[in-house]
Amino acid sequence: MRTDKNSLQALIFTGLFAAIIYIGIWVLRIPVPAMVGRPFIHFGNTLTAVAILYLGYRNGMIAGIIGLGGFDLLNGYAATSWLTMLEVVVVATVLSLIFKGMNYQDSKKNIIILGIVAGVTKIFTTYCVSIVEALMVGTSLQVAYVGAFVSLPATVINSISTAICTPILYFALKDATKVIMKKAKYFLSPHLFQ
Repeated sequence: MRTDKNSLQALIFTGLFAAIIYIGIWVLRIPVPAMVGRPFIHFGNTLTAVAILYLGYRNGMIAGIIGLGGFDLLNGYAATSWLTMLEVVVVATVLSLIFKGMNYQDSKKNIIILGIVAGVTKIFTTYCVSIVEALMVGTSLQVAYVGAFVSLPATVINSISTAICTPILYFALKDATKVIMKKAKYFLSPHLFQ
């Protein structure tokens, strides 16, 4: 959906994606034991990647910040919610730059590549966040590196699901939007008001 990022339609989709991202974490959350933090498996990262690809850099990033950051703020992760929001900014920047390099061609191959890139980027950002979280509680840097590495299993699972599910959800959403918009144009066409 490439429309004006300030249009009513774009703003509604941004809010809708923020809510879906929040719900995607809240509904399906599987905790995983870790040395650092309280990681869990969820679909918030996948939905954020889809939002970025579908809405563009700014609105997709805003949806991700509100959805993921809002979840953290309201569910016991407030102290580190700023780190989650920074992760969204990094993922949005990386995805948007690569998508721009692809001339925004959303072929199956490109979207699959972008799904994989989103997953790999999330592994890197989560590793860095885990180090910062460990340092915030007074751990030495050496222990923070090891603890962050040992705590990566949930992130790897989330990243694999992001790589697999992002292309599937992106194309399903794109097809559904075409059908809905076509029907909306028909129902809002002038011939119905004559």
